[in-house]
This record gives sequence, C-alpha cells and structure tokens, in this order.
Amino acid sequence: MGYRNLSDTVLDLEHHGKLRRIDLELDPHLEIGMIQRRVFAAGGPALLFTNPRGSRFPLLGNLYGTMERARFLFRDTLPVIEQLVNLKCDPMAALKTPLQLPRVPWHALNLFPRKLRRGPILSHTLDLDQLPQLVSWPNDGGAFVTLPQVYSEDPQRPGFGGSNLGMYRVQISGNDYTPNREVGLHYQIHRGIGVHDQKARDLGKPLRVNIVIGGPPSLAVAAVMPLPEGMSELGFAGLLGGHRLGMVCGASGLPIPAEADFCITGTIDPERTRPEGPFGDHLGYYSLTHDFPMVKVEQVYHRPGAIWPFTTVGRPPQEDTIFGTLIHEMTGPLIPTVLPGVAGVHAVDDAGVHPLLLAIGSERYTPYSETTRPQELLTQANAILGQGQLSLAKYLFIAAQNDAPQLSLHDMEGFFTHLLARVDWRRDIHFQTRTTIDTLDYSGSGLNQGSKVIIAAAGPAQRPLPTEIPSDLQLPDGFSNPRLALPGVLVLNAPSAHRERGAADPVIEQFCADFSPESTINLFPLVIVVDDSDFTARTLSNLLWVTFTRSNPASDIYGIGAETVNRHWGCRGSLIIDARSKPHHAPPLEEDPALIRKVEELAAPGGALRGLY
Repeated sequence: MGYRNLSDTVLDLEHHGKLRRIDLELDPHLEIGMIQRRVFAAGGPALLFTNPRGSRFPLLGNLYGTMERARFLFRDTLPVIEQLVNLKCDPMAALKTPLQLPRVPWHALNLFPRKLRRGPILSHTLDLDQLPQLVSWPNDGGAFVTLPQVYSEDPQRPGFGGSNLGMYRVQISGNDYTPNREVGLHYQIHRGIGVHDQKARDLGKPLRVNIVIGGPPSLAVAAVMPLPEGMSELGFAGLLGGHRLGMVCGASGLPIPAEADFCITGTIDPERTRPEGPFGDHLGYYSLTHDFPMVKVEQVYHRPGAIWPFTTVGRPPQEDTIFGTLIHEMTGPLIPTVLPGVAGVHAVDDAGVHPLLLAIGSERYTPYSETTRPQELLTQANAILGQGQLSLAKYLFIAAQNDAPQLSLHDMEGFFTHLLARVDWRRDIHFQTRTTIDTLDYSGSGLNQGSKVIIAAAGPAQRPLPTEIPSDLQLPDGFSNPRLALPGVLVLNAPSAHRERGAADPVIEQFCADFSPESTINLFPLVIVVDDSDFTARTLSNLLWVTFTRSNPASDIYGIGAETVNRHWGCRGSLIIDARSKPHHAPPLEEDPALIRKVEELAAPGGALRGLY
C-alpha cells in the first residue's frame, strides 16, 4: 500500500494517464520552470522531462499539481488519517465504527521508521555540479533545490525521536559558494532546524544535516506539515505513505531514507555564513540576498535510475498551493481541539499565505444580544497568533460564528462583506507593533521584523455596504481612478510612495486630514490606496495580493478621524491601507519576454507541447 519510491510513483501515474513524458530537450535554466507553471495553471498532468539540457537525470514536475492528483497519490492512506483525526476530535467516534477500530493500531505501526543495513540511495556518488541546475526566475542567484527535505537531529537527544525534517531552501550553485563543496541553507524563523542549529552552536559543534531529494511522495508532504513539536515528520511520512519508512546510514552516520533519489550530506558551519539568493519566492517577489547558514558538503549520493523532483514558486496560486490545501483537508478538523472556540482558520494563499489569516471564532461566555462586542474573539485571535507558523501572520480578520452560522472562510467575498458590515474601527482594531513576520516578506521594518493587526467583528450589522461609487465622491489632488473592489471596499490610485521604511507618509496623512467623518468617502469602511487601481480591483486575487503583501499594519494603516484613547488607536471614518510599492520592497517576479514567446510557440498548434497548456 502506498509508493515505496519516486520511480514507482511515475510508473503508476503514467499507467493511469496522469503523467506525460516530455522527450524534447529543454533547459532547466528558466525554460522547464516556465513550462511547469503554465501546466499547473491549466490543471495539467505531472511532467517527466526526460531530456533536460546539461543533466543525465530526468526532472519530475507538477507531481502535486492538482488536488485530484494529490488525493490519488495518497488514496490508500487519506481515509486512515481521517479516521485518526476523527478519533482525536471525538474519541467516542470509535464506538460508532467498531469494525474499523482494529485497523488503527496496524496503521499506527507505520509511524515508526525502521533501520536498514543497505538501501538504493547509497549505490552511487557524484559531484554537485552533476545535479540538475534548475533556475526558476531570471534574477535568481543560482540553481536551487526546490523540493528539499532537510533532516537533522537534536544534538542533545540524537535519534528519530528528536529529529526534524523540513523543507528549507537550498542553493547549490552561484554566489560565493565554493563549487562542489558548499551549499546555502535558507531556513526561516519558527522552523525546527533552527532549534537544532542553536543547540549545536551552544555545544560548540557543527550541526550535521542530510538534504534529501525525492523518495516516496509522502516525504515531501511530511516536510511541510505543521506538526506539533515532538511528533516526527519521518513517522508521519510512514503513516501517509502506508508503510514504515526505511532508513540507512551513510558515511556520516546520520540516517537517510533508503528509497531517496538523492542526498547531500554535510554540516552547517557555525563560524561562517554566505550570501544566499535572490530567489523568486511564493509571495510573488524576489527574496533578496542575505547571509544564511552554509553547509560544508561531504558526500552526494544518488540511487540507480534517480529522478529529480522539482517545483517552481511565484505569485500564488502555484503548486505549493496544493500542499496547503491538502494539509488543511487533513488537519482542519483538529483546529477546534487545539484552539477552543475557533471553528476554522484559513491562511489565504492568494495573499502569500502568511500575510493574511481569516478565522471564525465564537462568543461563548456572555449572553449573546444585539449589544455584543468582540470579547472572547480577541482571546481566540491571540491564541491563533501563538500557534507555530500562524504566528508569522500580519493581518488576522476574525468574525463570530454566532452572527452567521453558515459563514465560510473560503467564500472570501462573503466573509469580508460580513465583517465590514459589522466592524467598528474605533474599537475593533488591535495592533502588535514590533514583532516577527515572515522572513520572505519585505513590507516590514526589517528582515523578520514587522507588525500585526487583529480585526475582530461581532454583533449586528452597523452599516449597509455600497455596491457602486457615488457620483458626488470627491478626491484630493493626486488621488484618482476610484474602483469598487468588493462591497464597501474602494481602491484608489495614489502618487508614488517615496518615504523611508517605517516612516509615516505625509501624502496619506494629508488625504485623511482632507476628509471629515461625515464625508461621502466614509460610506466605504475600507479604502485601499495603490499604484494601479484597475489592476488591483480587476480580480479578488489581485486585491488580496496587492493589499496584504505590500503593507505593514503599523506603518501602512491610517484612518479618517483617527484618534488614540488610552493608547488604543481607532478611527471614526474609513480605514485606509497604503498598499503602494515602497522603495524598500522586493521587486515582483517577471518572466523573460523572449522565453515567453518560445514557450508559447511550443504549445501552439503544431508545437511539441500542444495541448499541455
């Protein structure tokens, strides 16, 4: 049950018509990634590039490119995980399905990796420059492993029980890395490997790591799962893969999945870092060059018939969107057991995942009446922001389920309409002004540094939301082209931003001062100022991406009729979000025009890739 390795996966997908082999010679430098992104957008098949230029190893892309295919890969084990989740949520459920209960301990055995004396991964060795040199975006700093699974163990508690398997960016060429001897390891805050690395530094020892590429598909999913501390990703990979994960030891002594396709072994040098990046990342911008840990490479292994799995990331949605959706399907029912009173949390992919969370909570401890205001919602919101990677969010909008039992987090227009009709900007906006945000988010006050805001709404609707722009709407000089993005959400063009990082913008401050709380513009509870209102308001995806990736709450939220009472900031009129590009922001990702034309010709009638995208 389940796939033992990537070769078996490819054969089965091909047998079921879910994979296409591409024998045309194509270049891993920009070309293959551009094709993969288009096939993903078209909902196309998995892709096996059998003739990549400059490499003897085939490249496998778009493996997780649709939810249908992701469910197919784990079709034997997803029901088991659903059953285990249901037992966690409601142990009495076991009594309702007693005939299935005996299966649970049997599958639970797959949580325990098993040690093997030998495995295919140890069959061959090679140099780094013989690996596929995949470059996804024109300004990337070099070639990257885009589906790495980095394994480390607690230096103070070696073994599977203290291990971590995470998907941390790995740069294998370019910049100042010594060829074939060094690779860059970019791990972000709130990642398990950081704890191991710090412990090793405290002990004065280098941290040993294995960078695994390929293997059974369950390994990659396990590497991105937000598992509780103390739960082994290797164990989860076995559970999701339907069999105990076999592990072997290479020359370094650190375990390697026996069926992996490649493995780079080495140690993190505690004394040196190297400039890593730029890299076109999942927020839709380049993450810029910064010093990150460097791994001294000791050995590079590969199995017979090795396949190089890859993905490309960029402005969402991309293939990594499917990871998030699959994880939510598996773990969503657990949220109320971890966060009492919270019915659901949605990390919005269109906004880059970490910048924006939506949540539905409840007011359980006070009599519910028309005078209700957010109370327990604030407790629940802070609990959400205290959970692992959810703590990296910048914006958290939370509404009370009591007001609308059918409210859905995935009907984003309905959710914002519900919340904006009820929010009171004098009361319902709460800032954390100096804290951590996503490493890849450049809207804040520095690397990993920014702010958060909780916007909570409960109770009856306070206002109707306009669905058209009033004919008497007046705008100050320099602001133009008003567009209605959603009911109650007005988008405006504004002069280009030139202010320093973290400084208030006098143009936006003057805009707010030009209006009284009685002005027509205040019919719109939310006003967003941007560089291009036509683009921003054209689709909901554009609105979410521009608004929440280009603003830092503490420095980019303003209000008409703003005031601070007992250190609580609020406003009597419209809330203004400055979502213009600022000088300190990272540049957005753009494809090479000449390569676009070539790739489009390949998909045109008579082209070698006709029908793929």
